[in-house]
Amino acid sequence: MDELLAAVDALAAEDLAPLCGPALLERLRPLLVAQNRLAAEVARTVAECEVSGAAEHDGLTTMASWLRGHGHLSGAEAARVVRAGRALVHLPAMAAALAAGEVTGEQAAVLGTIAEPGKLTLAAEQNVDLAVVDGLLTGVARTRPYADTAKAVRHYADRLDADGPEPDPTEGRRLSIVRHADGSVSGRFDLDAVGGERFCTAIEAIVQAGRCAGDERTRSQQQADALVQLSDNQLASGGLPVLRTVKPHVVVTVDVEDLADPATGAGADAAQLGSGALISAARARWLACDGAVTRIVMGPDGLPLDVGRTQRVVPAHLRRAVERRDRHCVFAGCGAPAWWCDVHHVLEWANGGDTSVENSALLCERHHTKLHHGFRVQRRPDGRWHTWRPDGTEIRTGPGGAGPTNTGPPLVSAA
Repeated sequence: MDELLAAVDALAAEDLAPLCGPALLERLRPLLVAQNRLAAEVARTVAECEVSGAAEHDGLTTMASWLRGHGHLSGAEAARVVRAGRALVHLPAMAAALAAGEVTGEQAAVLGTIAEPGKLTLAAEQNVDLAVVDGLLTGVARTRPYADTAKAVRHYADRLDADGPEPDPTEGRRLSIVRHADGSVSGRFDLDAVGGERFCTAIEAIVQAGRCAGDERTRSQQQADALVQLSDNQLASGGLPVLRTVKPHVVVTVDVEDLADPATGAGADAAQLGSGALISAARARWLACDGAVTRIVMGPDGLPLDVGRTQRVVPAHLRRAVERRDRHCVFAGCGAPAWWCDVHHVLEWANGGDTSVENSALLCERHHTKLHHGFRVQRRPDGRWHTWRPDGTEIRTGPGGAGPTNTGPPLVSAA
């Protein structure tokens, strides 16, 4: 591994400015092959991690969640890597092509869908020679773009279950949402015919109801506005499921001075959404026009943030303060949103711990349970949370987060 990293360092030290277009392309081609070969090693290692349950070492359930939290991959990319790893054992031709750098990790992942348990069962029932299919589809992947590979795989899947029972429409539904650094959201979805008809009918109703003279929005903008309006209507109706004893709502945190001062305008990111995205004070004032305003005082005056030993159950105002500070599960590598989480007493209430912001941590149900089985968390003076395994070694995240493991200080950590 040291030699590999040294080789990458040598590449990074090369000056590319003197190279012309053809020379740059010639340099790029073997880099892509190397990237594919590294993708093969990542997939192979992830597959072995799944077999051995390695994610449990860092308090996580699956390698997909580990890749998201520790490898900083998106949900879609983590799932792709896991899928490719699982397929290696069933598709040797694909595995060999990936290891040789002849197909991409993305192609390997889409090819890997033919090795899913359900499709393997159907292939066995119909006496399909999977080795032949593996060879044919890998041949397509070697010579054709990703889109053609995906089309060939889809064709095989359709032929495999051509005479099967009517599929459950919910099995084909997919919705992927990606939140970007600036708080904006993008995504894609796949719906069956009936589900898609319902969705389009609801969106079209709002689009048509909002038509007016002089509307210069494009069709796509109209539909996007309709989707936001549909969400607004559902939130306002009060009929959505309650999350952790709280009705779902949009959270905006802003200093009272910025909220009250109209001079603080669009140019300043003075407010923060529940997801952590920053918005202007002007936008926060606009949202506050028809929203409920809750005062959270992070100090000695106003609403107390420390109820001491008088009660064990965390009151609603204290939970809001903890959510404002932590935003999501504080266990290393986990990003579960606040509405999945419990407020945890770092020092157990029965052992003398106060019900206070200082003694509280936001933890999802799984990691709240982990802290009952030897894992520990602590918030340092710099405001960052640290997590330790039962053996005392610290869990570190990030691609380079393995490093030397530190033994944490003595901690008491229970609910």
